[in-house]
Amino acid sequence: MKTQLHTLIAAIAFAASAASLPALAANDHGSHGSHGAKAADAATEMTDGEIRKVDKENGKLTIKHAEIKSLDMPGMTMVFQVKDKAMLDKVQAGDKVKFKAASEAGKFTVTELEAVK
Repeated sequence: MKTQLHTLIAAIAFAASAASLPALAANDHGSHGSHGAKAADAATEMTDGEIRKVDKENGKLTIKHAEIKSLDMPGMTMVFQVKDKAMLDKVQAGDKVKFKAASEAGKFTVTELEAVK
């Protein structure tokens, strides 16, 4: 239940922040040259996390993660779908990881994952 609540809160926060982007862009006249570069950096930046649970049956990972800048999401613990189920064989609960996530078809999905040694 807690995980579902965290996912719901994250989705609401994401939707609220996405709705405010046009207003912010309309008022941002001083950084035309650097704004695009910052957005591209955030989209390619890996996020630090720790695997809390691997659900191979459902293709999901529970990750305690730092801020995900590309999704404008604060650090929290939540459940993610994985883009490729082979990712689930690379990690186990307790592993430190770096990952990228995206919102795909309304679901937060891990698109890249690497274990940190």
